[in-house]
Amino acid sequence: MLKNNTILLILALIIGIVPAISGQKSKVYKTFKDTRVINSHSSETLPAGKLDFRIGHRFGDIAGVSGGWPTFYGFESSSDVLTGFEYGLTNKFMVGINRCKGSGPLKQNVNGLAKLKFFDQEVDGNTSFTFSLLGLATYSTMQKSTSEGVLNFFAKDAHRFSYHVELVAGRKFSERFSFQVSGGVTHRNIVASNDQNSIVSIGAASRIQISKAIGLILEAKKPFSNTRKGLEYMPIGVGFEWETGGGHVFQMNLTNATGISETDYIPYTNSDFRKGEFRLGFTISRLFSL
Repeated sequence: MLKNNTILLILALIIGIVPAISGQKSKVYKTFKDTRVINSHSSETLPAGKLDFRIGHRFGDIAGVSGGWPTFYGFESSSDVLTGFEYGLTNKFMVGINRCKGSGPLKQNVNGLAKLKFFDQEVDGNTSFTFSLLGLATYSTMQKSTSEGVLNFFAKDAHRFSYHVELVAGRKFSERFSFQVSGGVTHRNIVASNDQNSIVSIGAASRIQISKAIGLILEAKKPFSNTRKGLEYMPIGVGFEWETGGGHVFQMNLTNATGISETDYIPYTNSDFRKGEFRLGFTISRLFSL
């Protein structure tokens, strides 16, 4: 039942069943500077007619048993890489597609996403938060294994799919401080015998404006599971982002998450930040008008 509800929500986003509600009062703009914080989506959507070309990269562990000098502190390793395009169909509705290397057991992932902003924070109105709904579907293009008992045996083609749906509420408290909370469900059609298909998660993120162009960004996500050991390692991150002229955003971060997409980093983050199991990452976002 949860799987079916998740699929219906994603389809509702894609075909526009969920209505966009627009008010007449002054809106608060740019609660966050980008559609992402670090790993998490922000409450922001792309403006209508804007194409976002994105590149994301996560290196290997800086320290710990897998880091240090042998891997040049993670620079000689790559835990995940994302390349993709996203487009604003309206000021409140965006779609996107990207390819991720993947860091979990299912790799070579193609992700399709849709995000709808259905409430805007108002300057002096009744709406105190910006609310957005995210839907994500992931398809693993890994080669089918000939060994039964591994996840990429893919007895059914449906086993290649994973889904994520999330509600995000963000508020811009001042020109220097923004904060958001989120809650979501991640569903995987195939998991290990000691795992569970659906995982609920909650998250929080903030942005602190340091200068006109530079902001400090922080985020944390808490997955909940009764069966899978290792989910106590919350995906967390801290970083800086630079907004330059011409629609260019560049971000540098440190995170213990090895994956980039929600269907990867939420269920499969097993790195302990306290043991040096974190990595340098960066994101480049370039906007084009179409």
